[in-house]
Formats: sequence, C-alpha cells, structure tokens
Amino acid sequence: MQTTKEKLIAATQTLIQEKNSTDVRLTEVADRVGITHGAIYKHFKNKGALLTDVALDWFNTTIIQNIHLSDDPQPPKSLLHEWLWQFVNAKKQAYQDTPGMFALNATYVEADPHILKLVLLDSMKFIDQLMQFNDPKLRKSEAILASFSVFTLPSFKSTWTSLDYQERFEVQWQLIEAGL
Repeated sequence: MQTTKEKLIAATQTLIQEKNSTDVRLTEVADRVGITHGAIYKHFKNKGALLTDVALDWFNTTIIQNIHLSDDPQPPKSLLHEWLWQFVNAKKQAYQDTPGMFALNATYVEADPHILKLVLLDSMKFIDQLMQFNDPKLRKSEAILASFSVFTLPSFKSTWTSLDYQERFEVQWQLIEAGL
C-alpha cells in the first residue's frame, strides 16, 4: 500500500506526463490524491522538495533500474564501461519514452547543481565502490560521470541519435580508462 507521500510523487509524475510539461500546480496534485492543498506540506517542505523527490523517483525507476550488469566475472574497468554504456542509453531511452518527466529533469534537476548531485549520489557511490576509490567526497566518481555529460545532459539530446553515437562514447571511454 502506498503512503500519502508516495501517492503525491506518483500523482505529480502522472500530471507531468499527461501535460507533457512541468507546469503542475500543487492543487492539481492534491486533487489527484484526494487531500487538501495544505496537506501536501505535511509531506514536503515546498513544491521544490516535491519536485526533487519526483525527479529522484523517476531517475531511479527509469534510469538506474534499467541497468543490468552481466553476472559474468569481469574486471572493474569492464564493469564500469558496461554500466556507463547502459546508463547513457537508459537516459536516451527515457528521453524518448517520457518526454514530460525528461523535461522536469532538464528544467529543474540539471539547472540546480545541488539537486543534480543528489540525484546522482547513488550512482557516484556505485562507481566509487566498484572502482575501490574509497573517496569519501566521491570526486573521482563525479568526474567520471561529468565526463559523459554529453551523453546525459538534456542540452545535448539532439546528438543522441547521430550515427556516430557509440563511436563518440568509446572515444570518451578511452580517455577515461587511461586515467583509471
């Protein structure tokens, strides 16, 4: 059974997808869940906090949960390559499948470095653990993800369908791999 907070997140995602826009009013969200506008504030400090949780939920269910690494034993570098390739392709697929939610990602998450870091935190921790960096500030993991931003940031989405997409990814990987 979903909690009210989970229902609010789901209702907001649904409204964003239906409107294909991030222009969602809290009153609309409250009406969908069957609560008052004021009751939302029992679960979220403000609309920004709700949108942050919506973005986190979308990112985890649409991007991260679509990454499936092979069970075959592989060196960490190979697993990182596989994870990054699936990561950028899951982001590209999400852009095609859920343009409204991708718009939230583009206009809200990518515009605020603090929210972007929060959304990417689990991914940075995964990379840190996989590569055994043991970097409490996750700077190396953050640098790796940042180096692939041309494959993940919405401002580059027009390049994601180019014929040399994988070739460009591999060139970027070769530069990163050399520094690992």
